[in-house]
Amino acid sequence: MRQSDTIAAIATAMAGSGIGIVRVSGDDALEIVEKIFRPGKKGKRISEEHTYTMHYGWIVDNEQEEVIDEVLVLLMRGPHSYTAEDTVEIDCHGGVYVMKRILELVIREGARAAEPGEFTKRAFLNGRIDLSQAEAVMDVIQAKNEYALKSSVSQLRGSVLSLIKDIREQVIYEIAFIESALDDPEHISLDGYPERLLEKVENLIEQSEELLINADQGRILREGIRTVIVGKPNAGKSSLLNVLTGDERAIVTEIAGTTRDILEEQIRIRGLILNIVDTAGIRKTEDVVEKIGVEKAKESIKDADLVLYVVDSSTKLDENDKEILSLLEGQRVIVLLNKTDLPMVTDSEMMSKICSEPIVCISAKEESGFDLFADLLEEMFLDGKISYNDEVYLTNVRHRTAMEEAKESLQKVKESIELGMPEDFYSIDLTDAYEALGRILGESMGEDLINEIFSKFCTGK
Repeated sequence: MRQSDTIAAIATAMAGSGIGIVRVSGDDALEIVEKIFRPGKKGKRISEEHTYTMHYGWIVDNEQEEVIDEVLVLLMRGPHSYTAEDTVEIDCHGGVYVMKRILELVIREGARAAEPGEFTKRAFLNGRIDLSQAEAVMDVIQAKNEYALKSSVSQLRGSVLSLIKDIREQVIYEIAFIESALDDPEHISLDGYPERLLEKVENLIEQSEELLINADQGRILREGIRTVIVGKPNAGKSSLLNVLTGDERAIVTEIAGTTRDILEEQIRIRGLILNIVDTAGIRKTEDVVEKIGVEKAKESIKDADLVLYVVDSSTKLDENDKEILSLLEGQRVIVLLNKTDLPMVTDSEMMSKICSEPIVCISAKEESGFDLFADLLEEMFLDGKISYNDEVYLTNVRHRTAMEEAKESLQKVKESIELGMPEDFYSIDLTDAYEALGRILGESMGEDLINEIFSKFCTGK
């Protein structure tokens, strides 16, 4: 799958800015740029210059005999470059037109336009990084908070690679031992081996389970917390959304049932991303449209990472509250006693008798109590561990799927040992686990899937 032709792309945003970068990579990168680069020092040829050097000059359209821009050219020879190929970056002024003109000249001189993610794809194909590190590049670019960034940088530096390689080495050792013993039973004994293998496999299953548990935390780091606001009509759900977003995103009136459809917003609280869904008030209703909204609200609860149950503390609990509480069983919930600026009819003590979820008193009208809410969020989702970044998080759905497959194969090995099956059965399932783990690193994947993964990258990366 290795490609040796020379590719080029604008590596910075296609918008007016102070600086723009045109990146060129491949076997002919230096020669191509040299054709359009007029160095400030006469007689200089960048194809003869050392790696990691920068050169001042101008980009010139030789056909038009026209100077396009004053630039700096950064030279990086392979294999010590991002792509592990000869790479040149032209630092020009960041106007869209000037960047396009320079890119057109580079292509005219023999390069081709890069496909989305092709620079990173080449880094992977040339062995400089594995697939988990390549995907971490996009995670770094798309990181929305400090925890996602730290996790992505850790993965970029090889945290996932190191852990998966260690597990694979343990698995391949056992495969090799079994195959050797079956081929040469006179010299390699399998006496007592199933018991030894069982202990090893149980440890690997435990590691896999820990990674899969952390994977949910990893998804939250990367994508944000799926948060659903529920409650009776007029409990203050829309007011809560408006306070959290800092904008009048939802209609707030004294008329019950104003919100009839799903409203979605993304907010940030102390570095955590909350993907908030405001739902219709849950109550029995004959209104056809409102009834649809209530059903949507109930469906949203099932997929939530967090449910914010808003209770109007100025009124008594009723049958609608009982129905809502029944819907929240098994969910991660924070109860928000709202309207504490009014005389409280339902207080924390009363709520704690009917539900065991954490309770925070707030007033959306006066915007009070939200520091306590933020403290609780940190406690629930960070637990003091993520900020130190000493755990490995599988933030990618593809990684999690492969890890689940590896765990299932290891579980089959364990079952085969416990059932007293022949050793060659162990080898089959161990091989399946080895290949599943290899898919995380990109060591056992087809070209079509590789292309699909990198097609999601931006063109200049």
